Parts: sequence; structure tokens; C-alpha cells
Amino acid sequence: MSKKKVGIALGGGAARGIAHVGVLEILEKEGIPIDIVAGTSAGAVIGALHASGMTALQMKELFLGFDWKKRRRLVDISVPHTGFIAGERLMHEMQKIMGGDIKFNELKKPFACVACDLLSGEEIVMTMGSVAEAVHASISIPVVFQAVKRKGRFLIDGGLVNQVPVNVVKAMGADYIIAVNVVPRHVQKLKARLDDQGTSETESGPRPNLISVMLSVIDIANSCRIETCFSGADIVIEPRMLQIGPADFHKAELSILQGEMAAIDAVLKIKRELSKN
Repeated sequence: MSKKKVGIALGGGAARGIAHVGVLEILEKEGIPIDIVAGTSAGAVIGALHASGMTALQMKELFLGFDWKKRRRLVDISVPHTGFIAGERLMHEMQKIMGGDIKFNELKKPFACVACDLLSGEEIVMTMGSVAEAVHASISIPVVFQAVKRKGRFLIDGGLVNQVPVNVVKAMGADYIIAVNVVPRHVQKLKARLDDQGTSETESGPRPNLISVMLSVIDIANSCRIETCFSGADIVIEPRMLQIGPADFHKAELSILQGEMAAIDAVLKIKRELSKN
């Protein structure tokens, strides 16, 4: 199709990040190659699995087969220093899925993930060492998860500094960049709220817990500044995620479907642009 190096930037979004699986599934079916991968938070999870050689269909089976009601087994409550959950169990689960404590240089294709330095607020791009440890840092939601100490830094969720790491993919040498954003933009959320303004407070669901509150705080902050991350992307794929909240892991099937539909809409443009010299 093209000799251009194709890079994909997978954005954060907690449960909404499962939509990345649907996007990758369509790109694989259509023969669109991905040479370089970068991810933030949930996008780091999917990106790492993809870079390790796992197909989108394998990921789909993994997420659809997971009993989300039993996800508490992955939660290791600890004495709160920088967060309530240590996150070690999640890291070990990641290692188990990938077949061991895989290092970046052992992956099938170049991969990077983004975290935030808790003390300086710097964007930290990780491309060396343990992949699972780096992903652990990238998904460490402030207050909920303990900050991850890595190379003398305390790292937290990368979505705080770079929601969709287009700049990282570009720096890694991509000639054509696909950005995937799974967080509804602020304007979309406002329109949805106006459309649903007849819904009373009592109909809006149960009182949110600590995790869903922190996910929503990050979600709100990101949706207001998301456009700044897209600079340099050749195409932005945005699944329709308004009906899926950041804590709605039980809606994995719908998330994947929305990812598939958004990717289908983008395929023709991607193929046309990759066919150009």
C-alpha cells in the first residue's frame, strides 16, 4: 500500500479505552499496517498488547471474556501514601497476559507510553525497561492508585499531560499518524447534557464512588483541552462514546463496537492518503 511508516497514538479514557480494540480490529482487517505505537493510560494498555504481537481479535476475546464483576481481585488496597491502591496486581496481570515481564526491546514493534511526573508535572515518555511497569505508571490515576516510583521519579496517569500522544509517535519516526481519541469533547458533552436536560437527578444513577469521581475529574479536564493533542495527526478517529462512562468496563462490547464503526468511517481516507507518494 505504502512505504510510509504508519504510527498510531492511542488516547486515555479508562473503560472507554477498550474502543481501541475495535479500531485496531478494522485496521488489521483492511490491511492497514501499524509500524509504531504510543499510548496514554488505557491507550498504553492496548498499545502494549498490540506491540507485543497480540491481535485485535485476541484482545477482543480477552476483554469480552473478562468477568468485570470480579475485577476487585485485581485491586490491592494499601495504606495510602500517594494512593489507596498499590496497583501491583494489575501489573502482574499485565505480565501474565503478555507472557512474562517483557522489556520494550523485546516487543514486536516500537512502543512508547506516557506518564506524568507527580512532582514536576513533566510529560515522561517511557521506551525502556519493563513494559508492564511503564504501563502501570501510565494508568496510575491520582489518589486512587499509588504513584509508581521509576528511575527516581514518582509517576502518575499520563492523561494529565498528554491525552493522545501524537507528538510521541511523530518523534519515534512515523510518516503518517493515526490519532484515536475516546474521550468525548467538551462541546459534545454539553450538547448531550442539553438533550437530556429532562432527566432528573434521581434518574441519573447511583452515587459515584471514589474511583469514578477521580476518573470523571480527569475526563472533564481532558475533554476541555483535547484538541491541543491532535497537532501533527494526519487523521483523528473518534468513536462515539457519550453513552459510555470512564468507569463502564461492563460495556466492553459496546465500546469495541463504537471503535469498529469509527474506524470503518476512516478507512477509505487512510488508504487514499497512504497510496499517495
